[in-house]
Amino acid sequence: MTASFMDLVDVTIVNIAIPSIQESTGASFSAVQWVTGGYALAFAIGLITGGRLGDIYGRKRLFLIGMGGFTLASALCGLAGGAEMLVAMRILQGGTAALMVPQVLSIVHATFPAEERGKVFGLYGAVIGLGAVTGPMIGAVLTEWDLFGLGWRPIFLINLPVGVAGLLLGRAFIGESKAERALKLDLVGVALASAGLLMLIYPLTHGREAGWPLWGYLTMAGSLPVFALFVAYERVKARRDGSPLVELSLFRVKSFAAGIGVQLTFGVVSGIFFLVWTLYMQLGLGWSPLKAGATGIPFSLAVSTAAGISVQQLVPRFGRKVLQAGALVMAAGVLLYIGEAERYGTEVTPWQMALPLVVMGAGMGLIVAPITDAVLAEVPREHAGSASGLINTVNQVGLALGLGLVSVAFFGAVPAAAPSVGDAFGAAFVHAMWWVLGVLVVAFLLMFAMPARKASGGDAGADTGADTGAGGGAAPVAREPVLV
Repeated sequence: MTASFMDLVDVTIVNIAIPSIQESTGASFSAVQWVTGGYALAFAIGLITGGRLGDIYGRKRLFLIGMGGFTLASALCGLAGGAEMLVAMRILQGGTAALMVPQVLSIVHATFPAEERGKVFGLYGAVIGLGAVTGPMIGAVLTEWDLFGLGWRPIFLINLPVGVAGLLLGRAFIGESKAERALKLDLVGVALASAGLLMLIYPLTHGREAGWPLWGYLTMAGSLPVFALFVAYERVKARRDGSPLVELSLFRVKSFAAGIGVQLTFGVVSGIFFLVWTLYMQLGLGWSPLKAGATGIPFSLAVSTAAGISVQQLVPRFGRKVLQAGALVMAAGVLLYIGEAERYGTEVTPWQMALPLVVMGAGMGLIVAPITDAVLAEVPREHAGSASGLINTVNQVGLALGLGLVSVAFFGAVPAAAPSVGDAFGAAFVHAMWWVLGVLVVAFLLMFAMPARKASGGDAGADTGADTGAGGGAAPVAREPVLV
């Protein structure tokens, strides 16, 4: 939980400090995207590998290595002398986080029996909410205070005491676990997956500043056959020695396959909204980091509250309808925000933003906490690392895609003839919010493919053929499922 909190706070802290980093380092808008997008890309590329390494060499071991590396990379980010070094250290930070974060869900999955995991994921949702609440405010306060004349640097240096505490707690309290049968690292799979993700996301992030050259479109198109080759190789690898990087058989589990699609689209929503929102408030409206951070408090509190209620009370009764309601509620909040932005323009106040932010936060909270449990519910324990790595990977791929799409949805929509920067950024913000709305509609539709109800026994047997939907008459299966 400490690791999850540190990772989430690090992302939200950086978002609120982006304008200060740009002013201090003279970074271009492309470099600004890479400060956040580089982390997300390295995180996404490394997550599946990190999860599989935990299965092979021990989840506790990889967790501690990742946390130590993340703490060191945070220190190097804080000491960065310019935009180029900061981007490089953020990529390193994302890579080390990829070793640490997938072990969190793997350790939970391997440590707790099926009937207790719902409570643990409820706590996980609360930690997510707490990180969402505290991250922007910590970032705003540290940036505004300019401690010791360090400007934005303390937002990274604050990870040092948290990381050391996490290392000590991890060594003392986490039990070691790994896959029951010997697995091998799939280096070819790692290379293909990494190449495909890089070919897709790099041109999106860099394309606008480069004038959308032909090579960018060709590279993005070329990622498709690379992904197809990756899938084909993983099938061969599974037949040859049973140690693929991605267990493609996991996608036969309906809840997992559908949940992965929802995670991807929801990541795109987060990637677009949070960066655009920060740029709109601080560069467009001219607000200070502290004012912008305080404006996000209603949103964060709504996420935290709704996350706890959804896991403990709503999902057990209403199943996937809670997730669908969350998407619709969040979409309603987006429409309210568009209306407020267009009505008040550059004169908009934090109080006028409060209502749409509360509605959006409530919708997000109904989704973020239960989705992880829903995706992992029917996954066999032996594939916990691969599955949790995939969950985090697709979410981070979505986030990186969303950050890349900011070039199109926001910067590409800044009108050159606007009378002021505020008006230009306001128009671009509204344009980007319509993108957010469209992706939320896609997420809502994908949720229809998820099981209507979670199996009553915690982990339904994936090999039993039992109907786990609403009204299913099969008795719950107590043992862990296996894939056939």
